[in-house]
Amino acid sequence: MSMFTTSAGAQSVLPPEYGELVTKPVEALSVAYLTGTAVRTAANKYHVPILASDVTVGAVSEGAEITPSDAAFNELVVTPAKFAGLTIVSRELADDSNPSAADQIGKSIARQIAKAVDNALFNALSAPNPAGFASLSGISTVAAPLTYTNLDPFEEAISLSEAAGGRVTTWVTGAATALEIAKLKDASGSNKGLLNPDLTAEGRRTILGRPVVVSSYVPADVVYGISKDDFLVVTREDTRLDVDHSAYFSSDRVGVRGTMRVAFAMPVAAAHVRITNAAA
Repeated sequence: MSMFTTSAGAQSVLPPEYGELVTKPVEALSVAYLTGTAVRTAANKYHVPILASDVTVGAVSEGAEITPSDAAFNELVVTPAKFAGLTIVSRELADDSNPSAADQIGKSIARQIAKAVDNALFNALSAPNPAGFASLSGISTVAAPLTYTNLDPFEEAISLSEAAGGRVTTWVTGAATALEIAKLKDASGSNKGLLNPDLTAEGRRTILGRPVVVSSYVPADVVYGISKDDFLVVTREDTRLDVDHSAYFSSDRVGVRGTMRVAFAMPVAAAHVRITNAAA
């Protein structure tokens, strides 16, 4: 499908250097950026130090020598993978000079990239996709009943995360599972929902005080409890929009390509929890 000057909101130039027209919409649309801690790097690989053991500390007598000790560190290294989107516009659109169309095209490509990023985050995809929660070795797990009757699995998930030094900040699940949980009542015969309403955001549901985020990329009957401080979304700083006038020469159109490099880092895997319904 192509965009033309007659397309809604398209009256403008498309500067090739507008990488932010991709970056900002992706960060706004992607569940990964919503639930994780965003970091930027200019390097090909991103190194995350992991504290393996602390300095030894103990009580000492007054004037006594303090025995020195060292902290031990491991390292997690991730390589941002390239996500790319391509759209085609008419030359007339590319030659115009109002920035609104550039913004619209950037958002269009960003939507493609945001979907691809979230798909990689919640599903075990083959390379070159980055590894996400579905393939995370050491993630904490909770077995939920076939049908939810209470919030006990979520209490267990919070406890497991805390035991690993994490703190569940967000639940992410699919629409059907979110609806099933939302229908839980606080007592038999009651019409009052068991979930806590978030009074700061109209219509937002929370489970044990943590917001519920719906993503179509989470498999059925699965809920992820994510610890934001232990989930890094690593973005290369070279996000860009490139414009090429030659590829579609015969139709007088212009190719517009957006690229963004993203990787996920979960240095403490057990801080995150996967709740799996018995039906899964």
